[in-house]
Amino acid sequence: MRSLMAMLRPKAPDAGALYDAVVAEARRPAWYREGGVADSLDGRFAVLSTLTALAILRLEDGSEESVRHSVALTESFIADMDAQMREEGFGDPSLGKQVRLMVGALATRVDWWRRARSGELDWNDAVRLSVYRDDPPQSEAAVTFSSEALRRFNEGLGGFSDRELIEGRIG
Repeated sequence: MRSLMAMLRPKAPDAGALYDAVVAEARRPAWYREGGVADSLDGRFAVLSTLTALAILRLEDGSEESVRHSVALTESFIADMDAQMREEGFGDPSLGKQVRLMVGALATRVDWWRRARSGELDWNDAVRLSVYRDDPPQSEAAVTFSSEALRRFNEGLGGFSDRELIEGRIG
């Protein structure tokens, strides 16, 4: 009976393909070379969570199905952070707290980027807050690179249909 109930339950949206595409973008070496982002756990997290925040906002701009996928994308991010923390050796007692902090950091970035996209927050200020936090690069060229790369990423997301985005065809 349990499997029959599972078959009747609506299938939850799956954002795995989109999350994989966002992760692939976050792994581009240019973020760390030209963008001056620290090639560390914190630096990689900053880039991934920033790109994820922009993708969430784009999904929220779409259809009802797209909005549901914004939740699924957040869930994919959480599952990945949980797995990464376990891989780094965090145990169950501290794992929940660490993942909650990461989810809070993502939510903060979503807020910054929502404000930047509306013009309420300067785009370059959002870049500094979201990508560099307390460790800005010495080179203004690095900040400019990241600012322009994020602007292109954000605008690029807007050029894809909801279906293309949901299927992770953003490259």
